Amino acid sequence: MRIDVLTLFPEMCEGVFSTSILGKAREKGIVSLNAVNFREFSGNKHNSVDDTPYGGGGGMVLKPDPIFNAVEHVLGITSNEEDKRPSDEEVSVKPRIILMCPQGKTYNQKIAEELAQEQHLIFICGHYEGYDERIREHLVTDELSIGDYVLTGGELPALTVIDSVVRLQPGALGNETSAISDSFSTGLLEYPHYTRPAEFRGWKVPDILLSGHHANIDIWRREQALLRTLERRPDLLETAELTLKDKKTLERLRNVDKPE
Repeated sequence: MRIDVLTLFPEMCEGVFSTSILGKAREKGIVSLNAVNFREFSGNKHNSVDDTPYGGGGGMVLKPDPIFNAVEHVLGITSNEEDKRPSDEEVSVKPRIILMCPQGKTYNQKIAEELAQEQHLIFICGHYEGYDERIREHLVTDELSIGDYVLTGGELPALTVIDSVVRLQPGALGNETSAISDSFSTGLLEYPHYTRPAEFRGWKVPDILLSGHHANIDIWRREQALLRTLERRPDLLETAELTLKDKKTLERLRNVDKPE
């Protein structure tokens, strides 16, 4: 997988790219991570990438030409038309070009799993008041948001998405089953975890986890995942893939605190 991040602050990305799971995946050659400063593609002597909005109003707007030029550079394409998006014939692997913005689709694990199947992702990280609308209309394939709040720029959201995508790549994690059992991957929140010591300050690990009976442990973990989701994120149960046994378990859990 190849991931390119178009940003005005590449140093923000490089620190993350070299650390933890992302750094290890990069070293192993599982993913190519690149930060591209799109100011270098401004095409003007002042290297300006923003301008005042037509029609008036506060703030500055990112110009289309630096973004288009940077994307075409990443794709190895030289275009004489400022607003022309490279054709499929010009690009051997058609990338997903992702705009990080508050107006985008809310990001979740399902989208992470979808993006993890791609060979090439390009993230555009904006600043200032917003983007020239022609970037949305003629360049990007996706618009994503990590939540209903506004940040200074798109770097932190992009890095959040990248981290969640790279960890799904084969070989990125030490334990290949870790990503499968993560919260949201199964549609439910993850069950509780415990490790040594078996007793800490009087708090004991549940006996079932010390029993060595793996079938019963699996049953306990599934029930705990259902209980935790019911208590903390009941909205997830509306779309989770539940078995008949799961539904019976949930019915029992819902009736635990009800008076007879």
